[in-house]
Amino acid sequence: MSIPNSNSTNSLTKAGRYLIVISAFLGWFFAGWHLGINSLAMGSAAKDLLRDTGQYQVVEVDREVAKAEFEKTGEGDLEVLAKAAADNRLKTDSSRWFGFYVCALLFGGAAGGLVFGRIGDRFGRVKGMTAAICCYSGMSLIAYTVNSPTELFVMRFLVCMGMGGMWPNGVALMSEVWSGVSRPLLAGVIGTAANIGIFVVASIGKYAREVTVDDWRWVMLLGGVPIVLGILIPFIVPESPRWLAQKDGGGSDGKKPQVGTTEIFQSALLPVTLIGILLATVPLFGSWGSSNWAVKWAEDAGSDGLKAQVIMWRSLPGIIGSFLGGWVASLVGRRRSYLLNCLICLASAQCMFWFSSPTEPGMFLIWTAVLGFFSGIFFGWLPLFLPELFVTRVRSVGAGVCFNFGRIITAVTVFITAGLIVYFDNDFRQIGQITSLIYLFGAIGILLMPKGVEGKIKD
Repeated sequence: MSIPNSNSTNSLTKAGRYLIVISAFLGWFFAGWHLGINSLAMGSAAKDLLRDTGQYQVVEVDREVAKAEFEKTGEGDLEVLAKAAADNRLKTDSSRWFGFYVCALLFGGAAGGLVFGRIGDRFGRVKGMTAAICCYSGMSLIAYTVNSPTELFVMRFLVCMGMGGMWPNGVALMSEVWSGVSRPLLAGVIGTAANIGIFVVASIGKYAREVTVDDWRWVMLLGGVPIVLGILIPFIVPESPRWLAQKDGGGSDGKKPQVGTTEIFQSALLPVTLIGILLATVPLFGSWGSSNWAVKWAEDAGSDGLKAQVIMWRSLPGIIGSFLGGWVASLVGRRRSYLLNCLICLASAQCMFWFSSPTEPGMFLIWTAVLGFFSGIFFGWLPLFLPELFVTRVRSVGAGVCFNFGRIITAVTVFITAGLIVYFDNDFRQIGQITSLIYLFGAIGILLMPKGVEGKIKD
């Protein structure tokens, strides 16, 4: 289903259309800051907040582990070994909380997509963007004051609600004021925005001020900076003429259409909605439920500087991949491009987790970059594809539901994985080998897609 043409966009000036592009880009760029903050700071924050509880001093269980290790190897000092056992408990528990913070991001993003997507359909795309940006910025400022892992979990959930609400409103606004040949390009622009934001945050963490266990709260203040943009947007950015025409003109019977999330789950739209959810879930899980564990792996096995490098090496190629994603989908075809990308991401992730390690960062960073490029393509593909499936009155909700149900499914799986960290004994290599198989499911899913639906997603 393609987006219908409309002359209503002619009421916008050229400057107004570019203001919409800039505001949507910046809104998702700053949302990318919070994606980067999650990867860069949450492991250190978890260690600091857990350490402050006093649970990770050397206790009897650590001495028993040290004694068993000494008896096994005959080497080492018992107190040193006991301290190492206590530190390992902290690493394992912080990894579990790191997974929980990823869940907060995903669950919060899903909830925000539904809440702010509904605001965008009911009250306007610009108001939806404004509320979303002010939410993720304001809550980040408050997160500076947290004193426990649970408090940080709640604040990150609220931050990520705003982040998740930015995507459907920005994508819907862009798709309604730009059409034709411009849309693949602009889908790529929106797709790159978050990766650029992630790269900027990682660069700050690498070259300006490292994020450590003792010094991580400053990034919460950094995440609050975009509140200035949220305050300015309603005064300078025009509303979508197509949304205004839908709101004022109503349907053919003269009544204003009622916007409801349930409509996209009714018989006419249900098949397309389910396909959208499937195709959004795979890249989201691949990014947050699989390759993101490489950041925590680098932090534990390498250093805080290497952690920032991993994020940079993943996000910089991701910027290029995201920019090209819309064009690739248009030139190669929706089904074919998705299938090939799944297979390449599967191979790249398996190579990274089988044949490289942060203790030998050269190949580890190279495979990170390869995976970053091809996984980035998905996020230029999705902004082009998802809005096409839905009519104007439910476009923001529809795109948001597909993207955010993917987040929910991913979050549930990450929550389970975080709970199994102890079972895996903090073995990120094994975790990555298993979780990256999600791309195989994506390849199978796109091949099993009904032919009728396939026709709907072709140009």
